[in-house]
Amino acid sequence: MRADRLVAVLLLMQARGRVTAAELATELEVSVATARRDLEALSAAGVPVYPQPGRGGGWSLVGGARTDLSGLTAPEARALFLLVGPAASVSAEARAALRKLVRALPSTFRADAEAAAEATVTDPVRWGEHDRPRPPMVDLLQSAVIRRRRVRLTYADHAGERTERLVDPWGLIDKDDVWYLLAGTDRGRRTFRVDRVAQAEPTGEPAERPDDFVLAAAWQEVVDQVERRRSRTWATVLIEERFAPILRDRFGRHCHIDGEPDRGRVRVRLAAPTPLDIARDLAGWGALVEVVEPRSVRDELARIGAELVARHGGGSDPGER
Repeated sequence: MRADRLVAVLLLMQARGRVTAAELATELEVSVATARRDLEALSAAGVPVYPQPGRGGGWSLVGGARTDLSGLTAPEARALFLLVGPAASVSAEARAALRKLVRALPSTFRADAEAAAEATVTDPVRWGEHDRPRPPMVDLLQSAVIRRRRVRLTYADHAGERTERLVDPWGLIDKDDVWYLLAGTDRGRRTFRVDRVAQAEPTGEPAERPDDFVLAAAWQEVVDQVERRRSRTWATVLIEERFAPILRDRFGRHCHIDGEPDRGRVRVRLAAPTPLDIARDLAGWGALVEVVEPRSVRDELARIGAELVARHGGGSDPGER
């Protein structure tokens, strides 16, 4: 788990003063490229880790070889916990590493560091989205979550209509590069896509949050609600085994291989809100995919096919007239 490695990297650097990526790779039993990425991630997050080029160079931790992390400033500690905290929501090992790291911090930094560790949850399962750049609002919203300050948002809905919202930010979720803000509003808990936040202005007012709030558990409730809406219709299709990963990428957790391959084809279960949603995604596959059931999806495919033939099939090219 990466959080364990990042903690181990820091402890090794404190013990030795200076290390190379190759030395870290040997110690942690990872590739040199992975060790270098971990070092770069710490540096990019604001942790005081920096490279020293040239012969006898390597990577060093500002402040020298310390074993109690007291060389970290408060902002650096927050940066570190923002980086390693999300892994703790899915890994017992990462949670243990995080607890050790908290105890190693100066007591005056611990509250902010723990808040930073709990500010973000990582959910690696995509909802049919492609990779997206990290929205610029993430850092501002993370800061508001950690400091428990209300934020005034200018938010655009799926139709592009903008409204202004005053929210209590509770936590951020990184769902495979698509970011969401979970927040309290005057209408209760709401979920906002961060890439639809046009403006965000911290107000300085204290934010309210339920005493028993746990970000990972609250996000799971949101996921369960969305999944129920997104999986109202299930279809069974047959497709060549080599194409199954493409369907899985498109449908995410709503794509399940059913049984073993038979004569080069596999049976796949797919889900979407309506038969039309499934048919639209499958129409471009043509004869490469066969819908076994339900009849409603086959009927939608036939209707789409008939519309395409009526619009584009037969007759002369309008450009030739």
